[in-house]
Amino acid sequence: MCTSQPTMQLTLPFLDTLRGHAPTVVGERVEVPMATHRPETPVATMSLMEEVCQRANLQRAYRCVVANQGSPGVDGMRVDQLGPYLTEQWPTIRDQLLAGTYHPKPVKRVMIPKPGGGERTLGIPTVLDRFLQHALLQVLQPVWDPTFSPHSYGFRPGRSAHQAVAQAQQYIAQGYRWVVDIDLEKFFDRVNQDQLMGQIAKRVQDKRVLTLIRAFLDAGVLTGGLVEPTVQGVPQGGPLSPLLSNLVLDALDRELERRGHQFVRYADDCNVYVRSARAGQRVLASLNRFVTRRLKLRINAQKSAVARPSQRAFLGFSFTGGPTPKRRLAPETLQRLKERVRDLTRRSRGVSFERMAQEVGRYLRGWQAYFGFCQTPSLFPPLNRWIRQRLRAAAWLQWRRGRRRFAELCKRGVPRWQARRVAGIQRSVWRACSLPQMYMALPETGWQTLGVPILATW
Repeated sequence: MCTSQPTMQLTLPFLDTLRGHAPTVVGERVEVPMATHRPETPVATMSLMEEVCQRANLQRAYRCVVANQGSPGVDGMRVDQLGPYLTEQWPTIRDQLLAGTYHPKPVKRVMIPKPGGGERTLGIPTVLDRFLQHALLQVLQPVWDPTFSPHSYGFRPGRSAHQAVAQAQQYIAQGYRWVVDIDLEKFFDRVNQDQLMGQIAKRVQDKRVLTLIRAFLDAGVLTGGLVEPTVQGVPQGGPLSPLLSNLVLDALDRELERRGHQFVRYADDCNVYVRSARAGQRVLASLNRFVTRRLKLRINAQKSAVARPSQRAFLGFSFTGGPTPKRRLAPETLQRLKERVRDLTRRSRGVSFERMAQEVGRYLRGWQAYFGFCQTPSLFPPLNRWIRQRLRAAAWLQWRRGRRRFAELCKRGVPRWQARRVAGIQRSVWRACSLPQMYMALPETGWQTLGVPILATW
């Protein structure tokens, strides 16, 4: 789903001037679930593909692709080339869609590092296929989403990770002091495609839409110049994949609801809250059987556990103990923050100090927009001091020699006699950047001018 709506004039023959708005997601600070769990209603129309190809729907899909940008797929087409391409080729593409004969191109495999170690496989569709997936998503999601469980928060309009964390906190406050933390092993790579298509067929009667979705699943993956067939899994990286993943896991949600459990699910992260460790072990064993036999998936035994919520991480957060649990940062979250700041301020980067400060500030603003939701403000003052100390150390290393350090200190308001006194000092970098003169040159009040925010809770 796109998150912004840039203003532009399109020259595509099937589009008018862009007006109106694409679907938006409720802001992260809103804690009121917007989705409701309505009974499942199949899409009974036989003209669903005509809705996909409607002008207004295509306008929104094109706007989303342009706003999200993204890398080229296997054909090398960039986002800015999509408009001219559609201007020439759209009549042919539209005829193929309406006839049910459109064939997507294979996805490009990209490996990205996972926060906890290892790698995650992404499949990047071509720009054209992303455009068509967006158009299909915008027709299917308004019909499917209301039928999903209110306990599901991932990739849904009006729902957010913060709402999921807040709901988990409420369960703990209500006395469910044990959590069954379920990790599905390589979920996107192991989805049973036949079972998924069976679920879709219960909701969609237009054979052309079913054929198109199956074609996206069967498109294959380009690896080392060869196309590998995909017999299972949903390519993680396409616009349609999050909706399909929620459809797969809707069966898990319904089973947990049938059993009367208190649970929260965000994509493939699922936490079930119970009152005792013994109950948690029973739930974990029974869910393992259900996931294996019914969903044809696997629970990762090494990463799944029954534990106190304070000992586990959920969407980057953890919880304090006691009668009134509070949201706090998980230890892994702090570790990843420090690793990223160290990477941005390393000596070998070869960028100016001012640019380094801007890049650190940009990262911290995005980090705070999400993790500022925690309720442990005492953590932030020492963290702010450490980040600023890292930046002062980076500046000291960049100034390198005594003459340059003397000039930089004087330029930043340090008296000449004090600058001369410390410019050639022989100390470790960390001790040198702790000198009072460095605090005068780079004071606490000046960091926001450089673009470095002060981390704090909301």
